[in-house]
Amino acid sequence: MSIVYSGISALLLFWHSAWAALLGEQSGLGTDWAWVLSIVFLVLTVRVALLPLFARQVRSQRALQRLQPELKSLQARHGNDVRALGTAVQDLYRRERVSPYGSLMPLILQAPVFLGLFHVLRHLRPTTTDPATRTLYGWTAAQFHDASHAHLLGAPIAASFSTGGALVAALLIAAMVTTTFLTMRLSATRADDPLQRTVQRLMTYGVPLSLLVSGVILPVGVLLYWTTQNVFALAQQAWLLRRYPPLTCERPAPPDGPSRRARTA
Repeated sequence: MSIVYSGISALLLFWHSAWAALLGEQSGLGTDWAWVLSIVFLVLTVRVALLPLFARQVRSQRALQRLQPELKSLQARHGNDVRALGTAVQDLYRRERVSPYGSLMPLILQAPVFLGLFHVLRHLRPTTTDPATRTLYGWTAAQFHDASHAHLLGAPIAASFSTGGALVAALLIAAMVTTTFLTMRLSATRADDPLQRTVQRLMTYGVPLSLLVSGVILPVGVLLYWTTQNVFALAQQAWLLRRYPPLTCERPAPPDGPSRRARTA
């Protein structure tokens, strides 16, 4: 993961140098704009780079949704014969060139990147005094000092709700929870199964509530990161739904033989 951390740090420092060159080290409204904007544009850079993966994920979900009638037909045809059903489902996926894991791969690939963002921002603590720790991932001692002492609307980006950044942290937590809820509402698909509907409800309400609790202990810089990426994710999800709208009706399953080829991921 050190390669990921170093890459994330390099992006953060690049955007800081770009904004510092454009704005100088301005600190209007109690905000060190070069550092705050470097966090915002770091998140935007990563999200834009991962956009093709999210589009692939949605296309894969739509392809699987399109095959649901045929999957139900196979389940009715083979009953409790698990082996025959598994073979028939695999043949269907192969024939339609659909991968049941296509929607999971983007999540797997993006996880190290977002963990790297989280780790690097949490690393910027002014209480860190060890020179070797302060210069990890390509930072200089001066860069580390400036970043760890930067402010957002008067609150240190290294402070949390309980350590001096209560008002700013509260605003960011509210924005983070709200945008997470809205994004999950947009991402939810129509589920006929009661268990799936229950799971979706738990995720839609449970994840924002968990962020409400955990946000109290997170530094302002990390909350800014989460809020920025959530706002981008909300806009991205709205765009993807417009480009790849959910199916409004299911195509009928043929009695036998190969189905019409579905659009694949």
